[in-house]
Amino acid sequence: MSINIKDSQDVYKDAGENVTFVTLDLKRKDLDKERDVISEFADMSNSIINSMRIRNQNDQLAVAWGFSSDGWDYLFPNANKPKELETFKEIKGPKYTAPSTPGDLFFHVRAKTEAVVYEVMDQFMDILRPVTKVVDETHGFRYLEGRAIIGFIDGTENPAGVESMDYTLIDSDEDPDFANGSYAFSQKYMHNMDEWKKLPTTEQEKTIGRRKFSDRELDEDEKSPNAHNIVSKDERDGVEHKIVRMNVPFSNPSKDRTGTYFIGYSKSWEITRNMLTNMFTKSDRLLDFSTPVSGTLFFIPSKTVLDSIAEGDLY
Repeated sequence: MSINIKDSQDVYKDAGENVTFVTLDLKRKDLDKERDVISEFADMSNSIINSMRIRNQNDQLAVAWGFSSDGWDYLFPNANKPKELETFKEIKGPKYTAPSTPGDLFFHVRAKTEAVVYEVMDQFMDILRPVTKVVDETHGFRYLEGRAIIGFIDGTENPAGVESMDYTLIDSDEDPDFANGSYAFSQKYMHNMDEWKKLPTTEQEKTIGRRKFSDRELDEDEKSPNAHNIVSKDERDGVEHKIVRMNVPFSNPSKDRTGTYFIGYSKSWEITRNMLTNMFTKSDRLLDFSTPVSGTLFFIPSKTVLDSIAEGDLY
């Protein structure tokens, strides 16, 4: 088993104080031009990130960006492909559906100050704007005490610190050409906050499977049968398989539009897909108050692969 944290993008860092998620489509009008721009961006992006970290050393800038299956096939049709990179297929449950939505490129930028996030994304788009169109841009924030917008502590089950690398980075034994890369699944939810707030705290706790104030897990007989922390697991043969997940709140209070942007990083897409399948086929109780409006799988390349893209070696 071999992974190299120095070769990876920021797929195991904290969610951040200020966060921007951007999904782009390539215009698909001039492949040669679009490849040239992507090569330039693969070369320049690390310099932009490093420069901002020097200029703002205390702002904890973290960035991850990558390609969907469709984006990869369009840009690199003759290159090898990450083993598990595919187009996400919608998951239909008895009550709710996890939709599949388009997108070629994905960006997750976060820092302590919004100005740093803005400056980085603005410089990125200076390069990318001529060959892309925006599918979605979502600005998130760290809620009180790091809680999800529904009031519960977020990330309790996440692997901590350096341990998280073992769950997010592809091992060289698993997929040698794409070692130190990661699979990222993005999914945007809109919440019915009025109905959620009407629930007594005890019912909210049964829905999530934890105490709201202390974050202690409820006994199994106290939880709803389809509590979120029961059905959102990937547990096979008595072993729980984990990912690094971040639930980032976003809101336009005046428009009564509040939601959560979920991003899950993993060395194996199968794990995240199993979690999603369980949630929707078992009718996760939280879905009674949370409606998914997007869902796309991306691959976050290692710095080594980005260097190859910059050199045009994948074309």
